[in-house]
Amino acid sequence: MEGVGKTLLAAGHQTNYHEAGEGAPLFLLHGSGPGVSGWTNWAKTMPEFSDKWRVIVPDIAGFGFTEFKEGTKYDIKLWVNHLIGIMDALDIEKASFIGNSFGGAVAIGLAIFAPERVDKLVLLGTPAGEFEQTPGLRGAWVYEPSMENMRALMELFPYDKSLITDALVEARYKASAREGAQDALRKLLPKPNEEGPTIVRGFPASALEKITAPTLVVHGREDAVVPPQCGLLIANSVPNADLHLFGRCGHWVQSEQPRRFVALVRDFLSE
Repeated sequence: MEGVGKTLLAAGHQTNYHEAGEGAPLFLLHGSGPGVSGWTNWAKTMPEFSDKWRVIVPDIAGFGFTEFKEGTKYDIKLWVNHLIGIMDALDIEKASFIGNSFGGAVAIGLAIFAPERVDKLVLLGTPAGEFEQTPGLRGAWVYEPSMENMRALMELFPYDKSLITDALVEARYKASAREGAQDALRKLLPKPNEEGPTIVRGFPASALEKITAPTLVVHGREDAVVPPQCGLLIANSVPNADLHLFGRCGHWVQSEQPRRFVALVRDFLSE
């Protein structure tokens, strides 16, 4: 099945991951949402880095083809421990991380709680501080599996809707329709309030200020899922951070601006 790669055990979870290339370790961490996995987020990007880096793309605990365990409390502590478990299983002492949205939040957690394991950070469309839950984040929770619903949800993410092909919708729909997948996802995401706004809480400035790793913050100016103000907060709070704001770009920076994104990140990681 597309998206199924190798398996290892980390933090008690049978963990699905993909690997390519040789060199300094580089993790690509996926976002959240129905049908998401490391493969759906990063399959096209992996070859852009595997010529120079050892690229590892895991499915984070509870997502994709990695085990979801009923009764387990899924929170940033567990996800950071899961990431450390993956590194230990692969005998990786220190790595760089490219984190997309939720994956960026997990990378931030690692950089705060285990700074010795992090070389450099690249954070794409990553939540931070507090903001009102957007229709895209709300839609991920209320989503019921169907091709029509998947297309409607995905159209909230990029600036250029032509990126949403029938093949992409079908792949994400099939993954989202696996038995128990959406029920599991709802346990990993904040439940929207029935009345009034739902407040999403990411790492506050006081926590971000503790990050010692060199950090590149990348955000789409038209990101309607995670507001650009989050990227600005991260860049203003992390001591050694740069911010690149892509115009005419939504939440999928790596897909919407692939050439410029890869050039920017390769330069940053090579410094």
